[in-house]
Amino acid sequence: MEALKFDELNLSNEILRGVKEMGFEEASAIQAQAIPVAMEGYDIIGQAQTGTGKTAAFGIPVLEKVNKNKNVKYPQTLILCPTRELAVQAAEEIRKLSKYMHGVKVLPIYGGQEISKQIRALKGTQIIIGTPGRVMDHLRRHTIKCDYVDTIVLDEADEMLNMGFREDIETVLEYIPNENRQTILFSATMPKAILDITQNYQKPDAKMIKVVKKELTVPKIEQYYLDVKRKDKVEVLTRLLDYYEPKLSLVFCNTKKMVDDLAEVLKGRGYFAEGLHGDMSQAQRDRVMKSFRSGKTDILIATDVAARGIDVDDVEAVFNYDVPQDDEYYVHRIGRTGRAGKGGRSFTFIKGKEVYKIKELMNYCKTKIYAMPVPSLNDVNQIKTEKIMDKIGSIIEEENLTPMINTIEKYVNESDYTAMDMAAAFLKLYMGQFNETGVHENDSTEFDFDNTGAEEEGMARLFINIGKAQKVKPKDILGAIANETNISGKLVGAIDLYDKYTFVEVPKENALEVLKAMKNVKIKGKPINIEPANAK
Repeated sequence: MEALKFDELNLSNEILRGVKEMGFEEASAIQAQAIPVAMEGYDIIGQAQTGTGKTAAFGIPVLEKVNKNKNVKYPQTLILCPTRELAVQAAEEIRKLSKYMHGVKVLPIYGGQEISKQIRALKGTQIIIGTPGRVMDHLRRHTIKCDYVDTIVLDEADEMLNMGFREDIETVLEYIPNENRQTILFSATMPKAILDITQNYQKPDAKMIKVVKKELTVPKIEQYYLDVKRKDKVEVLTRLLDYYEPKLSLVFCNTKKMVDDLAEVLKGRGYFAEGLHGDMSQAQRDRVMKSFRSGKTDILIATDVAARGIDVDDVEAVFNYDVPQDDEYYVHRIGRTGRAGKGGRSFTFIKGKEVYKIKELMNYCKTKIYAMPVPSLNDVNQIKTEKIMDKIGSIIEEENLTPMINTIEKYVNESDYTAMDMAAAFLKLYMGQFNETGVHENDSTEFDFDNTGAEEEGMARLFINIGKAQKVKPKDILGAIANETNISGKLVGAIDLYDKYTFVEVPKENALEVLKAMKNVKIKGKPINIEPANAK
């Protein structure tokens, strides 16, 4: 279908001004197809995914239809969204579209807000955008009057059904007589439950509008999968982040708990990461999204539902930390990168038999997902070195280095070091491989952290000569390590207490730091000795 400009859609001047101010010129595929049909009054069954411009596709017809002079104190349009964030985002976009329309009031309502304040705010509102549960609450209280509601929009209908809102949706639809109601439904997928709703609650002449799949895929995305054990996922994720150094990254998890846990672990390792899921307050979500859009946070960890509506052009990598539960979710997830004509990468972590899911996804997406080995630490160091050397080459070509050359020559002449020695030392220093004491963190000449008998890969097992007989508890060991080092308590592994001694596991890369920091520490008032455990 040939692209249409908004001024070819017979829109009012007020709407066109709002559209132009938002920076839109050409209508997206779903907008070009849905807006004219909706403005003719037909019911719509729209199949389109997030990021295709659905909000404007129903928002513009709703605004064109709203009667500002007829009983303005009563609502005329009811829009249902699955989450608070989507309701707020839809309200913000419709407000922008209606900026030059006087007398139009748009209000998002959702759980978590004080209902008495919502009841007061509802007065004079023509367009209500809410989550099914809170809308149902108002309908039961008769604080939303449906006498003049002539349009209902179901946005992300499949998500609302997945979240258990089918009964609420049907109850809301029962409140408004079908003969006086235009019903617009948008869904990424069309399962039987959605088709049942369309058959039972839409007019027989409802129009089906579908954005074809080729318009939803992003061919510039390089797609990979890695075979990773669950206990190794964090290590593999951080290696990929260090190897590719993406400007912004999205990490998808299947549960809210995993989002929280992973965010804490990554922050404990020094990454600028934040989590996003449905249990967070709106203020928390707004803060996280603002930080991500501004680049202050460069890794956003999210569930599928929470990530709907995220539209950030600079996402360079998407990580499927958990295999998506639905093929559609995979398309949604990887579509967050490769925006605005840019390239992007996606990485999916699988384990063993889950490889069959990769075959399913390749068939579904009609694309290739390549197997990829886990980058080794040497690979990460090599790519870091190459990037540094590229920067050095640019500096040599473009900068005046005479003062630095004079300084280096002075030190070379006054010491036994060669210019090559100094260049190598600067490279190591730049790569951050020295800790604050000047001791190399990977130095294993004094201690062997590879043969300590640690149960978890990537960990070192340490021996402490104090135990239950001294009334020591795991929290005492954990507290001492957390207080004396820069290591987050969440990174400390198993703590095994015996009568006269204790074993504790810490990440190998932090083991030397722990030994040095704990050298003169007292636990329960007693000086301790700490050393690598014997594997036997």
